[in-house]
Amino acid sequence: MEGDLPASKGIIKTLGIGIANRAAVFSITEKHGFGVLHCAACQGHLDVCKYLVEELGGDPNITGYKGLTPIMASAQSDDVSTVKYLLGHGGELMKSDDQGWTALHHAASTGNKASADVNGKRYYYISSVDRYRKGRNDNPLLLLQLGRLPIELAAINDCREEVEMLFPLILPIPNVPNWSIDGVISYAIFENAKPLNEQQIEGRKAFLKSQASMAFKRKDYELASKSYSLMIHRAPDATLYSNRSLCKLLMGDGEGALSDAYQCRMMRPDWAKACYRQAAAHMLLKDYKQACDALLDAQRLDPGNDEI
Repeated sequence: MEGDLPASKGIIKTLGIGIANRAAVFSITEKHGFGVLHCAACQGHLDVCKYLVEELGGDPNITGYKGLTPIMASAQSDDVSTVKYLLGHGGELMKSDDQGWTALHHAASTGNKASADVNGKRYYYISSVDRYRKGRNDNPLLLLQLGRLPIELAAINDCREEVEMLFPLILPIPNVPNWSIDGVISYAIFENAKPLNEQQIEGRKAFLKSQASMAFKRKDYELASKSYSLMIHRAPDATLYSNRSLCKLLMGDGEGALSDAYQCRMMRPDWAKACYRQAAAHMLLKDYKQACDALLDAQRLDPGNDEI
């Protein structure tokens, strides 16, 4: 991630990985499923990419979380030489990730340039690699978009230069009344600001619920918590506060877990689980008297519960 080639080589040597089993390097992934080549590519560390590809046989098309490949990750970096290098060593420019994004979509979303089929395909998208890019777009769920072309993404992200570059290469978008650079920008911003219809709202809720559930099963409690936060922002609900409280508890955030537990209990004062969440947060904070009181409340509401 930091481009320290000597240290990377030293760690690999320390792990005892040699030429005979060098493929083992690429089985090493961090918690979201990104391997070493993804991490080097998304930061534009060309020397590390060369070492991983040329000496260890790394594949520029190896898939990580949500089907992301190193060439897609490199398109989000600020280093064109890394993109060119991976393209020159077998990177598939038109390969798409699980959400339908090609390298160009990833480049357009961050204001970087690439050459590809700029009309692309439509998709549901949730960014994962952005969390690793120099602190930009820390919350990947905030980038959730519905059906956007690369030029629309560039417009929404205030990348006028990229809109100007893409404009002469694409077919007119049917719904854009003023087919011009300014017209595309205005249309994209207007569409992005429009309230969702009922079908879109239900689709987004289902997507976020699924995303939260999958993240929790992977023990990615931060991503699960952010998913619940977006749902709470749209429609506060005691169950969502309860679930987010549990996520924060498992991340060691006692104050955050307690705050959500209180919100949950205020919304459903007769729900034993709300009292239990409150007690768990107090226990993490070592406030055992408050925890005991909350558990007694929970026991009165659900006297047969063994866990309480």
